[in-house]
Amino acid sequence: MAIKDVIAVVLGGGRGTRLYPLTKARAKPAVPIAGKYRLIDISISNCINSGITRIFVLTQFLTASLHRHVYHTYRFDVFSGGFVELLPAEQTLTSESWYQGTADAVRRQLHRIVPHNPKDVLILAGDHLYRMDYSEFVAYHRESRADVTIAVLPVAAQDAPRFGILKTNGEGRIIAFEEKPKDPVVLEGMISRRGSEKPFLASMGIYVFRLDVLTRLLEEVPGDDFGHHIIPAAIQTTRVYAFPFEGYWEDIGTIRAFYEANLALTRPDPPFDFYDPRFPIYTRSRFLPASRIDGCRLERTVVADGCRLYDADLEECVIGLRSMIRPGSRLRQVVMMGADFYEDEEQRAENRRLGRPNVGIGHNVSIERAILDKNVRIGDGVIIRSHQGEPDREEELYVLRDGIVVIPEDTVIPEGTVI
Repeated sequence: MAIKDVIAVVLGGGRGTRLYPLTKARAKPAVPIAGKYRLIDISISNCINSGITRIFVLTQFLTASLHRHVYHTYRFDVFSGGFVELLPAEQTLTSESWYQGTADAVRRQLHRIVPHNPKDVLILAGDHLYRMDYSEFVAYHRESRADVTIAVLPVAAQDAPRFGILKTNGEGRIIAFEEKPKDPVVLEGMISRRGSEKPFLASMGIYVFRLDVLTRLLEEVPGDDFGHHIIPAAIQTTRVYAFPFEGYWEDIGTIRAFYEANLALTRPDPPFDFYDPRFPIYTRSRFLPASRIDGCRLERTVVADGCRLYDADLEECVIGLRSMIRPGSRLRQVVMMGADFYEDEEQRAENRRLGRPNVGIGHNVSIERAILDKNVRIGDGVIIRSHQGEPDREEELYVLRDGIVVIPEDTVIPEGTVI
């Protein structure tokens, strides 16, 4: 059942510098994940599955691929009243600057949200991996008679300094907030669940606001960020409650987080299940053929649609749309995003004339612990070895982050190259 009196606002993210080079030419929510999806699909699918079908997506940096994906994927029929509308940053008569933060982005778009007259506004991030029924979140918010409700994740003491930590009283009302506390004395004062292995409550950056409260806070509090400015002010002046979430949640904010979240999907019991028929994750319909796998050995490997794999050996890999892997190649712990196109014989002949590898992975290639962005061309005999434990650096053909080799989009790796 559709929840007609809730508007969802998905924040499209900032520059995404920690995900570079995957964000070199795209916004964070447009980064491909799990072979065939984009990060933005997670939050929008959660909304649709929760009955929330009026959704705004606020965008700013490198928006072309994100806009294209959302436009081609999320279209509702004229009778449902649902929509997914993109709201890019724009110059106006009163402001010529970019969004200055999450709260500033929503503040500038209030004039588009308020006319829909929602009772509550759901604020979401577009770069998290999790599954949540927001209807339960909204119901808890209303049953608590809260002005603001924050989704919280129980975390252990060693993880608390990575998050904004909230302290609740016995009724679940939030009475204190500390951003990434590291002082042991401060941490001791922020315990909400004594005796638990996860005694702290971390903000997930997911909020429900009553519309009137959201409007007042954005007008009265001058800060530009929800976590740093709006939420601390709200705790002092309004009823702010915590909604506990016990499931899997990952902020895909770094190369390591992205890489590990993808490889986790290859486990026999992955922490996030894309196969749940009751709560599907939606994405663009591409009408690709089934993947063809000939003479390969695959172990703990996820293969998306439209791939062609020949006489290859793959272990613990995620293989994206239209991927081509040629005979004799061996991949270990590789996230391959695939390609946006197939090459025909005329294009392959042109590649031969230019001495350029075909799109995908050539013959007798060995790759370990790497991310291959879209449309890369890996020549025959290329070796990409593990660089675990080595410092971060950026070279002409690759970027090294947390020991993971990242081959940027459209890169050509000549045959015989060793990385």
